[in-house]
Amino acid sequence: MSEIRVPFGVNVLWDPVASFDLAMATDAKFIREIFTGAYASDFGVWDTNVGETIRHQHRIGAGHVKTLFNIVPEAAVYLGNRDVCSIAKSTVFNNNPDALCVSGLTAGARTDSAILKRVKETVPDTVVLANTGVCLENVEEQLCIADGCVTATTFKKDGVFANFVDQARVAKFMEKVRHIRQ
Repeated sequence: MSEIRVPFGVNVLWDPVASFDLAMATDAKFIREIFTGAYASDFGVWDTNVGETIRHQHRIGAGHVKTLFNIVPEAAVYLGNRDVCSIAKSTVFNNNPDALCVSGLTAGARTDSAILKRVKETVPDTVVLANTGVCLENVEEQLCIADGCVTATTFKKDGVFANFVDQARVAKFMEKVRHIRQ
């Protein structure tokens, strides 16, 4: 993977153990995953086991791999009767994640700014990322709230999830981000 010059992460959908394995195989610096909670989703019912996952992380020597905890998974509903701020607070307290991710309904769907703001206000000392739907038109608003973002769909040709990456779209987006951060 020497041709990649920036830190990158990996994700095996809804499988944090496999995500750590893939990170070790590819020298990824972080994984983004659903580590905690129980959910009903388009993918079925999902019940996580964060203890087992973190023990696996250390067993395979992946302690250096950063963890981005997705606390609002796409296409899923949290089965416990708790609001997102309670989830954020207990996730930070119990797991010490490197970052929390707040998502929209699907890949490419905008993260709700009000929810993002509530999460950031609840855990101000934790990195909070907008996990979906950040694009050229809303990146400034999202980065005024979040510490960063996970971005992919907007980089694709015509902003379509299934398309290949369009280098011109990436360059234009990153130029705007650099301008915002100056």
